[in-house]
Amino acid sequence: MRIWRRLRAWFQLPAGRLLLEQERAQMESILPDLFGYYLLQVGHPGRVDMLSASRIRHSIIMSLEPRARTGGANHVDLFGQADALPFATENLDVIVLPHVLEFSPNPHQVLREVDRTLVPEGHVVVTGFNPWSLWTLWRWIGWRRRNPPWSGHFYSSAKVQDWLGLLGFDILMTRSFVYYPPVQHGALIRRLRLFEHLGRRFQPFWGAVYVLVAKKRVATLTPITPRWRLRGKLLPGGVPEPTVRSNCSVQTMKQYD
Repeated sequence: MRIWRRLRAWFQLPAGRLLLEQERAQMESILPDLFGYYLLQVGHPGRVDMLSASRIRHSIIMSLEPRARTGGANHVDLFGQADALPFATENLDVIVLPHVLEFSPNPHQVLREVDRTLVPEGHVVVTGFNPWSLWTLWRWIGWRRRNPPWSGHFYSSAKVQDWLGLLGFDILMTRSFVYYPPVQHGALIRRLRLFEHLGRRFQPFWGAVYVLVAKKRVATLTPITPRWRLRGKLLPGGVPEPTVRSNCSVQTMKQYD
């Protein structure tokens, strides 16, 4: 539980707040196209509302901290564990995982729970840190690798896509963003925003953060064609009626008599 508190504290710093603002912009372009009755956000990394653009009426924020703040626009609805979601099977339409996999001790079980609780054709939206970016180099400087977010296990977008594919998900979209270094000075960050434009244009796969959308595939059953057994009709007296082949044989024999 401590890791989630420390991660949320980092998201309150200038670099973390700017990152959440960019993630909210990504959600504003994704969530309006995802429909259903129930939307779940697993984890509450910061004070930015990332679900406001969704058209789904019933949205739920599940905190991974037992004593997370409640109330206001940044409320949380319940506390739970990402690898044991407190929801019935096939009950949710959309699940958002903001940086959950890299800080969970069992990311495979988290995705299995997503698969269990999503309805057929439901969607999952995943954000994660790219292990092949400038931010990855930053984590090896000094003491940073012992603190969130640098202490997380960064999984590539390709690896997460492979995990979802094994569970029967179709990948609909993946996108990278955040190309500036993770400095903590607001004025310097604004000057480095030029990196964002250049990165999107020349190195679209080297962004520090990625977002992907996957759709739960509907299980289809292969129809088995029944092997019909034709019953011959009975003539008076209980004698079976000859088949077409036997009738042809009888007529041929009569020609040679």
